Parts: sequence; structure tokens; C-alpha cells
Amino acid sequence: MKLKDRIRGYLPVVVDVETSGFNDQTDAILEICAIILGMDDKGSFVPKKTLHFHVKPFEGANIDPSAIKFNGIDIDNPFRLAVNEENALAEIFEEVNQALKAEDCSRSILVGHNAFFDLGFVKAATLRAGLKSPFHQFSTIDTVSLSAMYCGETVLAKAVSKIGIEWDNNEAHSALYDTQKTSELFCKIFNSKSIE
Repeated sequence: MKLKDRIRGYLPVVVDVETSGFNDQTDAILEICAIILGMDDKGSFVPKKTLHFHVKPFEGANIDPSAIKFNGIDIDNPFRLAVNEENALAEIFEEVNQALKAEDCSRSILVGHNAFFDLGFVKAATLRAGLKSPFHQFSTIDTVSLSAMYCGETVLAKAVSKIGIEWDNNEAHSALYDTQKTSELFCKIFNSKSIE
């Protein structure tokens, strides 16, 4: 089976954003990670390419102090090496488009834990940047629903722990770590033929 035959011709891309609040129209993406999935020679989903960026808040963005306290991001730290959202998205979209061609897929589909949240922020930033997104505009694959069905948990930390994936609370709430764990969760569920 080819990847394009697995999910209606869609290329799954796991995405997580860390933000300065909950409103995708007024609040900024501060960190974004995307993991493009592929298939191994056994027909199992595997992480293929990881893209991770610290992002500068767009001009005029709302910065909610409670969001900053929660995610622990110091937006003024020069060692973040943050880029603007247009550059981050442009590079992610370029890599996704290359994977779409290589896999002969029609569109990419965003996979996320509470995927509507991540897609909303990606769509808003895409509009601000004037880019064309490779992601389906409203369809997503939400690992909250998948893990609820598969193991009876909806919280990412509890779901991955329950199915035997290592979890470190000290690393949580970084886009890179959360995307890696969401990708492991997605692959575990999709590669399983039955609940273990």
C-alpha cells in the first residue's frame, strides 16, 4: 500500500503551535513544529521530516501574560533565534509541497491534538503572510478523538503514557516535544490493527 492510498490521497502532517493566547485572529504563534509523515517498507506510518521554528510575534499581536506563563516562552530572549511567521510557514509549506509531489498525494491534512486550534492559527498566519497553504482548509485528524477511541484517554500525556510511549512533563508544552509525541501517538494508533 502506498501512502496516498491510506487516507483518501491525503498526506498527514503533524502540527503543534505554542501561542500568546487562544484567539487565532489577535494572538501570535510563538513556536511551530511540523512533522511530515511517510511510510516504511512494511506500510507503517513513520515520522519522516521535522521542521521546527521559534516565531516572532506579528506586529500588533496580543500577548496574554497567562499564556506566556503557561508555555514558559521568553519572547524577548535573543537565543530563541526567532523568525517571522511568513518565513516559518513558507519553509514548512515548501517541504510539505515537495512531500505531496513525492508521494503523489492530493492535499496535506493537519494532524494535531485539538487539531482545530492549530489549524486556526496556521490559517490566520497564512492569510497575514499572503501564502497558499497545502493543508486542507477544514478537515483535520484529531488525536484527541483517536486516543479517546483507542485507549479511553483524551489528555496527550495520559494517552501516550497509557499506550507505552515515554512522556516527560519537563519537556511538555514545547511545540517540538508535543509534535513528536503526537506523531508517535498517531503512528501507534494508525499502525495498529486492534486495540492492545
